[in-house]
Amino acid sequence: MGHLALEPVTRAVRLAAAEARWDAILASRPDLEPAVALQRQLIAIVVDLAEQIDAGRLPRLSLPPKYLAAKLTRGVPALAGEPIPVPTAVLRPTLLRLCDALSAGGAGEAADHIQALVTEGRLEAGSLFAASLARDQQVIRSGAMHRGVSPDLLWLVGELAVSPFAHALQRALFASDEPALAAALAKWSHGYCPACGSWPALAEAASSHRVLRCSFCAAAWELDVYACIYCGEDGEPFVTAAPDTDRKDRRVEACNGCGGYLKTVDVPALSSFPLLAIADLETMDLDVAAMEQGYARPMLKEFAAKG
Repeated sequence: MGHLALEPVTRAVRLAAAEARWDAILASRPDLEPAVALQRQLIAIVVDLAEQIDAGRLPRLSLPPKYLAAKLTRGVPALAGEPIPVPTAVLRPTLLRLCDALSAGGAGEAADHIQALVTEGRLEAGSLFAASLARDQQVIRSGAMHRGVSPDLLWLVGELAVSPFAHALQRALFASDEPALAAALAKWSHGYCPACGSWPALAEAASSHRVLRCSFCAAAWELDVYACIYCGEDGEPFVTAAPDTDRKDRRVEACNGCGGYLKTVDVPALSSFPLLAIADLETMDLDVAAMEQGYARPMLKEFAAKG
């Protein structure tokens, strides 16, 4: 079944949908008000950058459709190992805005430290963006430790700042109607994203279709088999359960073979970018339920330097 192309939406539509979902969260979980308040700011910043990128021009990439098709056929994501020029001048102001929002939202001095490093040139924004786009957790962790900043926070701000660019790349690369690429995307049978290689944030089940949604570039893809997305287990070790029996529309797929888990939620329609972050917040209780049982999300996969 492979990759699914989603229709683009405007800023107004994105934010209206976001507000409706935040209102629903707060109606049932008023204790999440601080988290929602911070997420409102972060998503508004990301949407602003997405609009700017959509209105501009993406860099010319030497990634012919047949070349991408060959990579996908080998199970290598389209962007893996590619030297993609990142528009640092466009993304850098957003990185600084994100640090401001995170500082005010509770990250405090940790976010201020990252912002100061970038402003003073002791942390090169372009290198952070390139490592984030490449999904290189080790490089970002090493850089964070070397500079005395939180690796998780540095990963988060880098990911948020680069995600609109990654989303635009994913849409542009997979928009081709070249038969070989279309066929390779249709046959994509892996649990990691065909564009960037990230694991899905969750699966959205719409009209009986279980669609995996990339946590980074928001790609959407469907698998032919119902199995663990991490190890392929489809026997007794792979189970699906609703932690809350009154909410069977919200489930956890758990694998006793590899110890991984995935959240699956029934939805009327697939979430647009970057609203998957709201879906993640809406389902935090599923993460807690899974982790309390000893399940975890694995590290990102590593791919060869060149597909």
